[in-house]
Amino acid sequence: MTLLGTGAPEGLPRPGCPCAACAVSVGTRARAATAVLVDGALLLDLTPGAVLAAARAGHSLGGVRQVLLTHPHDGPAVELPPGLPTAVRVPDGRELAVISGHRVRAVPMDSPGTGYEVTGPDGERLLYLPPGCAPAGTEARSGVRPYDMVLADVLGRPEALARLRASGEAGPATDVVAVHLDHDTPPGRELKRRCAAAGARAVPDGATLVVGDYQLVPDVPRRTLVLGGARSGKSYEAERRLEAFPEVHYVATGGTRDGDPEWAQRVGLHRERRPGSWRTLETCELVPLLAENGPPLLIDCLALWLTDAMDRAGAWDDEVWAASGQKELRERTASLAAALRATRRTVVAVSNEVGSGIVPATASGRRFRDELGRLNAVVAGECEHVLLVVAGQALVLKD
Repeated sequence: MTLLGTGAPEGLPRPGCPCAACAVSVGTRARAATAVLVDGALLLDLTPGAVLAAARAGHSLGGVRQVLLTHPHDGPAVELPPGLPTAVRVPDGRELAVISGHRVRAVPMDSPGTGYEVTGPDGERLLYLPPGCAPAGTEARSGVRPYDMVLADVLGRPEALARLRASGEAGPATDVVAVHLDHDTPPGRELKRRCAAAGARAVPDGATLVVGDYQLVPDVPRRTLVLGGARSGKSYEAERRLEAFPEVHYVATGGTRDGDPEWAQRVGLHRERRPGSWRTLETCELVPLLAENGPPLLIDCLALWLTDAMDRAGAWDDEVWAASGQKELRERTASLAAALRATRRTVVAVSNEVGSGIVPATASGRRFRDELGRLNAVVAGECEHVLLVVAGQALVLKD
């Protein structure tokens, strides 16, 4: 299977787009619209320049026996190169036998478009999804055989991968390749990092892949700490790291704060942004959650957990702090670190980075700042992966 292009329908860079991602998408980072040539006989999506793209990859379209379209093509019709059969879209659920020995089944999508399940003569199975689409109506089924390879809009529609994993159609050994790449993700290390967080990989235009060959699955860190200042984008970054998982428990440590409309608005915005399959738990009791088996945990955030822990320890009062509060808080922090070390769950924790700001004017404020710095350091020591988000940009501190 050869990817003649791996970009969004408009390609990358987008024509006339002045954004930063498009500005650096030149040379080897440029991507044509996604099109897939399967065994030289089946072409999935006909894009401008397909003949030249195939020639650059060392292939010819002369042996193509079937051309299938996956999504509505806006604008002028793409010219059909001489010798190619007419491009068609197969109705949902319909199966098609290609003279080359491949079998194709049209998979219904939740947006305008058609996905294709391709089974090769030797039984390898490939699933190709159109841009901006996820499979419709997938649910867990027993006896489902996972696809050998999935080509999908992993970064634009991560829930597509989550649905496939929930249904068993994408398993631990499924080679997931990100296609339809757009300018929402800068190329280079950032693209690789975001794909790896979803257990996927990106390949350059012209890459030839063998369906069914073993590929090293990108390592998704089991414990991640995401640090950042106010409105830095740390929560969004943390959520993005788990959005391809079929189920997530979102642990909100801030509570509801009755009578505070501004806080309610913040909570509402977070909920709207999260996938509907995620379950929200409002609690600061993190140790029992970490001890349980279950889906990934997203803890947002440790600064609010620390506020609750200091409330319980009476740590805001100087006398209580000196007498017993400091000892009690250290014990709570140690218990959390031990639970994080022992947990078998995938965990992404969010915390504020406050050490670079203004020195608080009160003793209690300075105490909170210092204890949060200590807590962040302890948690970072238990995590395989640590990120610092500054102005929406994620900097890798530990990997």
